[in-house]
Amino acid sequence: MRSDVQKGASGPGSVDIPRETLLAHTLVELADSLVADFDVIDLLTLLADRCVDVVDVAAAGLMLASPDGELRVLASSSEAMRVLELFELQADEGPCVDCYRSGEPIVNLKLADHDTRWPRFSPRAIEGGFRSVHALPMRLRGQTIGALNMFRIDEGPMREPDVVAAQALADVATIAILQHRAVRDAQILNEQLTRALNTRIAIEQAKGVVAERANLDMEHAFARLRRHARNHNLRLTDIAQAISSKAMPVSALDP
Repeated sequence: MRSDVQKGASGPGSVDIPRETLLAHTLVELADSLVADFDVIDLLTLLADRCVDVVDVAAAGLMLASPDGELRVLASSSEAMRVLELFELQADEGPCVDCYRSGEPIVNLKLADHDTRWPRFSPRAIEGGFRSVHALPMRLRGQTIGALNMFRIDEGPMREPDVVAAQALADVATIAILQHRAVRDAQILNEQLTRALNTRIAIEQAKGVVAERANLDMEHAFARLRRHARNHNLRLTDIAQAISSKAMPVSALDP
């Protein structure tokens, strides 16, 4: 069981921050992201990362429904998590898929006990080192727009305060996205969601370029893109598109 004091940041100079303090900071940071043209992918990536920091889980990811109702992976706390979520969609089975379709939370399920429920997904998740899974709906007033997926490396139950904290983070992100949608008509909304999915492709391409040119793995390549965007108050999607189109060289990114 993880202690009540969590590692709030990684790398040199990081300090231990009480979980409640980090949760409060995260909620403020999420709310602060609600500008007129906020970056959905960056918001959800922050949510996935902070779930790992605040809640007793090893990995987290988020899926959102596209305009046609199909789930898409938009954020993950690690590259391994992203690959597992993509497999979940390909297999059309797993906790996030079930949670989105039912609109109900899935908590404290042992993967080994659900190999018949998810015959393809469970073995793949166990192979990745995970033993239990949790999925919470991104839902407001009966409308479910996606799901938050969380994995643990042991089979112990998630503490109730952790479940409440994770749902609070998911709820804030859900409110942010739905409020953003409410100011636009249906055509603009569809264009925005389609653009978000398209920019996800650009981000994946940019990650590949940075990984190859800078001799990094995909996870560190993405971290470098995000760090440069935040350091210069730029949108992650704009940086990714500039790298993908060769308008900006990889060497121009902050090291």
